[in-house]
Amino acid sequence: MKRQPGIEASRHRGKKRWSDEAPKRQRGMTLVEILAVVVILGLIAGTLLVGFSGSFGKAKHELAKSGIGIIVSQLETYRLEHSAWPSNDQGLTVLTDGQATPSASYYLNPGQLLDPWMRTYLYVTPGPGGHPYEVLCYGADGQPGGEGESADISSTNLRGID
Repeated sequence: MKRQPGIEASRHRGKKRWSDEAPKRQRGMTLVEILAVVVILGLIAGTLLVGFSGSFGKAKHELAKSGIGIIVSQLETYRLEHSAWPSNDQGLTVLTDGQATPSASYYLNPGQLLDPWMRTYLYVTPGPGGHPYEVLCYGADGQPGGEGESADISSTNLRGID
């Protein structure tokens, strides 16, 4: 069947094409709607921030416990090799650069002697309650005592460490 030019043109008469239509007016968001969305997102973000802030404090506490555990392990190794605990004057620096070589079995990177709040762990010998030493972190506030995130963390209180 051959197409005839007149029939093709007659099919499109009376019908509007996309290009022939006037553009539809799109309705945008009003200022009140935008402000409502911003307020709702702010409330959600605030709720999540409050919920997660407690988790961050607990995580830092757990990191401090792990750090103390690593230091205790290296102190035990130091004692086995030197038949003595480090003195208070020597402190934890005996485990790191300057007094220990990286090839020493008790060597620690200097960064490992910092707690999660970027303060050095404390070393006391003799420790309380008949313990030969105590490795200590004062928590978030950096002061003795405290509760919650500010509670002290001690090697004498960690499970499995005598």
